[in-house]
Formats: sequence, C-alpha cells, structure tokens
Amino acid sequence: MANTSSRTLRLLSLLQTHRYWPGAELADRLEVSVRTLRRDVERLRDLGYPVTASRGVDGGYQLAAGAALPPLVLDDEEAVAIAVGLQAAAQGGVAGIAETSVRALGKVAAVMPPKLRKRVEALGAVTQPAALAGGPAVDSRILTALAEACRAEERIEFGYTAADGAVTERLAEPLRLVSLGRRWYLVAYDLHRHDWRSFRLDRITAPRRTGDRFRPRELPAEDAAAYVRAAVGQRTPGFTIEFVVSAPIDRVRAAIGRWARIEEDGERTVVRMQADTLDWPAMAIAVLGADVTVVQPPELAEHVRGWAQNLARVTGP
Repeated sequence: MANTSSRTLRLLSLLQTHRYWPGAELADRLEVSVRTLRRDVERLRDLGYPVTASRGVDGGYQLAAGAALPPLVLDDEEAVAIAVGLQAAAQGGVAGIAETSVRALGKVAAVMPPKLRKRVEALGAVTQPAALAGGPAVDSRILTALAEACRAEERIEFGYTAADGAVTERLAEPLRLVSLGRRWYLVAYDLHRHDWRSFRLDRITAPRRTGDRFRPRELPAEDAAAYVRAAVGQRTPGFTIEFVVSAPIDRVRAAIGRWARIEEDGERTVVRMQADTLDWPAMAIAVLGADVTVVQPPELAEHVRGWAQNLARVTGP
C-alpha cells in the first residue's frame, strides 16, 4: 500500500510538470505497466484530480482544469490565498524564492476554476507589493501566462518593446523564466528571427498561447540562467565585475550563484558578473561574509568602503 501511495504521488507530480504525457512515456517514467498506470490514474480521479485521457496509438494523460479544486489539496479560500501570496512572492526581493513562486503559481493556475481565477486577478489588481527597490514592475498575470506556456511547451505570441522604444510582435517557443538581479527574463526561441532570445518581462505585453505544441530545441548554453547572464552582459552598458573570495565555491554559489559566473581557484573562488551600477556587486560582497579582493573595476573597492563607512554610522534607538 505504501508503494502504491508513493507511486500515485509521483504520478501527480509528473502530471503537474507537463500539460500532456503520452501514456507509454508516463508508464516508463513510473516503471509500471500501462495497465497499472490506468489504475493509478483512476485513484487520482477518485481523489478529485481532473485527469483527462485520450485514446489511440498516441494516447496519454493530462491534468486539466475542473469544476473545483481537488478537495484533499486546497479549498477555494486556501487556493485564492496561496495564489495571491505566490504573486507577491514572485515580485518580492527575497533571494531564491521568486522563481519557485512562479513555478508553483503556474501549477495552481493550471487547475484553478475560472471563478477562482477571477477572484485572484481582482485581488492582484487592487494590491501593490513592495517590490525590490529599482526593479521594474512585472504583471503577475504575465508571469503566470508565460509559466504555463513554458510548462505546456506551447508556442506564444506577444508584443515586445525594445530598448529604443520600437514595438514588434513576436512568435516564440518559450523555454524558461529566469529571475536575474532586479529583473525577470523569458528565454525563448524566436521563430521570426530564427534564433534564441531573452526577453525582459516588463517589456512584454499581451502574451497569447497559440495552442501549437513544440519539442524544445537545444539551448546554446549550460542553462537558461547562464544564457541570460551572457546575453545581458553583451548588451548592457555598465561595469564588468570580478573579485576573488576567500571561501569555498559551494558557499559562494549558495549566496549569490544565481547572479554571477563562479569558478573555483584552489581554496579561493573567482566571481564575475555584469552590472549597471556598483550597488549590487557591493551588496553581493557584503552578504558573503568573507575576505574579498577586487580585481576589477578599481572603483568597486572604494564603493564598498563607502558603504562600510555609512553602515558604521548607523545607531539604534
């Protein structure tokens, strides 16, 4: 019984990561027969999960929106509270939580009945989270729509405003959402330009899912975050940052790994990044809590010392 329960939870987790799973592929991932898979799907339906099935050679399963949320997971009020909370977290300044919040919000929205979606959108329209200072505002509905399109591997159309103000219509295959510094980016294959692109979410308008599925192409980078860091570094004027930290690489990655390229150099760690101001690199150095040697630019060391002098003057009540 314990094995069956664990397998059912694993099945639910897989159904939440893709819009559609071919039956044979899903059975293979669970290491069970197709007949056992059908029984597990029936167990999920008995628990209230809206799993739909298509028959035939290419038949499979998907988790669809139902008349109500699965009763053993969330009730209506809890679903609305969680969705609003995830929207706020996605736009907050807590390191490491924003991307997770968007993924979770995409899963909740995928099975949320229309009446609850309207309540969430109404609450989001009249509330304004205190976003990280200096960061452009991103509509949580755009975050959710793009997260769902990435998960479903479905092509999207949207309007995009370039840095020079030019507005164009784009057709793209979305791969990942990346939170980098104070901004959100969509990594997608641009079908009009026949190449990979990273799009700032605050410049995207009216994303529309086309219903056309696609097979993800190979990204010419280690991962989506690395692609965005490289793309931003090529087109963003500002500072090329490099400093050496007297700390293990795992510790440095845990603290600032999402924002920089990090390499090991013996017992020390080399950090490189692009920045439009020196404030973020100074903040990164401050949170590391280790000896740091600035390689470039020279003014970064002076900027950090200025921060230290200002902070030393802070007093309590």
